Formats: sequence, C-alpha cells, structure tokens
Amino acid sequence: MAHKILPWLMLLLTQLLLLTVEIDAKVPAVIVFGDSSVDTGNNNKIQTVLKSNFKPYGRDFEGGKATGRFCNGRVPGDFISEAFGCRPLVPAYLDPSYSINDFATGVCFASAGTGYDNATSEVLSVIPLWKELEYYKEYQKKLKASMGDEKANEIIHEGLYLMSLGTNDFLENYYSTFSSRSSKYTVEQYEDFLAGIAGNFITELYGLGARKISLGGLVPMGCLPLERTRNLFTGSGCNEDHNKVARDFNVKLSVLTAKLNKELPGIKLVLSNPYDIFLDIVQKPSQYGFESSAVACCATGMFEMGYLCDQYNPFTCKDANKYVFWDSFHPTEKTNSIVADHIVKTCLAEFL
Repeated sequence: MAHKILPWLMLLLTQLLLLTVEIDAKVPAVIVFGDSSVDTGNNNKIQTVLKSNFKPYGRDFEGGKATGRFCNGRVPGDFISEAFGCRPLVPAYLDPSYSINDFATGVCFASAGTGYDNATSEVLSVIPLWKELEYYKEYQKKLKASMGDEKANEIIHEGLYLMSLGTNDFLENYYSTFSSRSSKYTVEQYEDFLAGIAGNFITELYGLGARKISLGGLVPMGCLPLERTRNLFTGSGCNEDHNKVARDFNVKLSVLTAKLNKELPGIKLVLSNPYDIFLDIVQKPSQYGFESSAVACCATGMFEMGYLCDQYNPFTCKDANKYVFWDSFHPTEKTNSIVADHIVKTCLAEFL
C-alpha cells in the first residue's frame, strides 16, 4: 500500500514546493537589457569576436561551464533574479537550449559590447539596443501564444526590467582612436545624446507594457584595470577624467528618471547607481575580503579580456575571490554579488 501512496505524496510535496516558490517570488520575471555586464550568452550565437564561451570563463559557474558570461561565475542579473524569488540564472534569449516556458520567469536580451549608441554596437559587430527591443517584442508574441494573453500580460506588466549599459559608449566608442563621435560631440553633448536614447528606449518599453524598470548607472569606469593600464605613464592609477564622466552621466540619468516618473502614468522607474559601492570596493578591497583591485585575475590582469583570456595562461590567478576584477573589463562573481546585493537593498528595495 505504501508504495502506491508514496508517488502521490511526492507529487503533492512537489506541487506545494512550486506554490511556495511562486508565492515567495516578488516579481513574476526578471527581464534584462544591456551589455557584457549582464549578457548571459547571447553573443555566443552571433558573428563577433567578443565572446566568452570558453575556459577559464565560467570556471566557478555551476559545473564549471563557460556560458558566455564575461565572468568566472554569475553576473548581477542572476543575483538580482534570485533575490526577487525567481531563478538564480537568467537565460539568454538566443540560447536554443531554453524554451519560452523557461523565459517566462526571466530572459536576457543583453549583448556584450553594445551601448545606447548604434555606432557602439558596430565596433565589434554585436546586437544594437534597438535590436534587443525587437527581440523583446518577439518574446511578447511567443509568451502570449504559449500562455495566453492574461498570463502573458501579468508577466509583462509585473516583471522587473533591468537595464545595464553605457560604459562601452565611452570607452570603446567615444574615447577610441578612430571614433567619429568625439569630433562631432563634446563629452557633455555625447552624455546628453546617450541620455536621450535611454529616455526613448524606456518610453518605448513603457508603451509595450513595462512598469517596473531599473535604469543602470555607470561604475567608476576609470578604475577598470584596462583603464589603469592605459594610464600607466601617469602612475597607473584610476583615470579620474573618465570617472568624472561616469558621475556626470549618472546625474543626467537621475534627472531623466525623475522626469519620466512624472510624465509616464503608473511607471516605477528607479536609477540603480553602482558607482559609490563599486568605488568603495576598489579603494578599500581588504574591507570586502579582496587582495587586489588594481589588476584582474585573468592572465596578467592588465589588458586581457575575451580571447586574450586563455585557459593556458600561466599568470591567471588560482582564486578569483581574491580579486575585484575577473578580466581587465569585468568584475568577478564575488564583486557582482556584493554590488547586486547593495543594489537590491537600496535602489530596488521598493520592488521587494
């Protein structure tokens, strides 16, 4: 008799567990737009040299798998998703191993190397922001076809939307040697140009049903190891000019946030500004359990990222948890966890 009851008991427990997860979830889904700071593998499926689906990337990820995340493990969107009661991993939209049912609780449209400016995405032939939005529209149609309008609309209206981009617009575009943007705009004008694109994107997202939106600010980009290396002849410290640009741009995003909250009825738009917490980690690494914030774990830690981060490089560190940065441009999983936790408890607290 017991062997007949046991399967039913297990089924009941499973259903109760799923119900508990659904009740605990603060939002039905986490939907991500942006660049390599949050890309979970979309660049794997496009023709670009900017990829990270090989070792040592992902060596601290579950199963040691290189998923296309520019990190040794998880990225901020993953941690934020978990904090809101959704899955601990946000799947990439272009990953064929996932279905629309998987994407119903979270999906990532981000593409490493992209920016607000279309010209930024052209530098390394990655997905422009407008195309990320086209993929989102496609996602909505698939969601409605799979789950019906009522359930799909609940996910669309109640989901948490994360945006994280802008660094590439400055470091890989505006300040690059062959950029036409620096001859066309002053840096202040370019900041305004980008903020205008951000505003249009959010307005269009709102028009498609999004209401809970997090607009990501810039980190102190002048303190990235790559920027320190470029600054080598002046002492290899942080590039304070670039840090000032990040701060100024964040102020403009704050003004934009206040403006859109007044103009768009029912929207809850927040600025998730990681600048201060990130700078504190860089300036006081030991207080957060790190040993190094000036160089990265991968290879020499000075300029390598992507294919230059080779698994056979003898200089790559053994323990990434001792480093603030994984490669010359991207934080380690530990740093991502600290920053994401801070963002959730401060900027995103009203959505919890």
